[in-house]
Amino acid sequence: AGGGRMHAYANTWQRAAGPDSRVSLHRAALASAHQGQPLPESLSVLESTPQVRGMHTIIRNKDTTRDEFIFYSKRLMRLLIEHALSFLPLKPVTVETPQGTVYEGKRFHRQRITGVSILRAGETMEQALTAVCKDIRLGKILIQTNHDTGEPELHYLRLPKEISEDYVILMDSTVSTGAAAMMAVRVLLDHDVHEEKIFLLSLLMAEMGVHSVAYAFPRVRIITTAVDKRVNEEFHIIPGIGNFGDRYFGTDAPSAWCESESTDS
Repeated sequence: AGGGRMHAYANTWQRAAGPDSRVSLHRAALASAHQGQPLPESLSVLESTPQVRGMHTIIRNKDTTRDEFIFYSKRLMRLLIEHALSFLPLKPVTVETPQGTVYEGKRFHRQRITGVSILRAGETMEQALTAVCKDIRLGKILIQTNHDTGEPELHYLRLPKEISEDYVILMDSTVSTGAAAMMAVRVLLDHDVHEEKIFLLSLLMAEMGVHSVAYAFPRVRIITTAVDKRVNEEFHIIPGIGNFGDRYFGTDAPSAWCESESTDS
């Protein structure tokens, strides 16, 4: 994408969230507007089995080592991807088994799947996606916060050609307010991806982010392993998971990254 198109996305959050000029105002308004509201039908949360809850206990624990954090995060990512694929449209198909008998099955029919990660932490989910989706195409979106305006801005975009007819799995590790996720969805829509073919996947989301995305894009499928009820004054998810990107990559928090990629907690 050229510089002009990058600049055009600078006000996406404003268009989606309302007329106010500051993201902090949008976030505060969204946080209060959705309190007590039922979660949208477009949301699907992975069943909280003892196994899933056990993995959440490990990765949410501040004393978990980096190796264990990575290992159990990857396990959760794999379960999340498998769960998401169950929402793809499948058509009936008949095959013959090696024993010469017929099996009535299902098949994803003649449409591509593209994975798009919101950098940087969303990139950690690519390995799980490629492990279960053969020959999948990948794209990347980088969204950072403008320190002067406090607004998310698109800084880098790489999408596969002819993405408009694909089912797109949009990946981010955590979603707090939904600002970066909403801008990423807007980018996909502007590349003619059908809204109902966008699946937003995240390990952990705040109710505020779920409502924000669902309100702006009601046909986007939102899929996560857990939803936490609130965010604090810094818009970090509570109880949360900490700074996912820093814990995964073993880095200090880069102040420029947008809230959804690396500073949710």
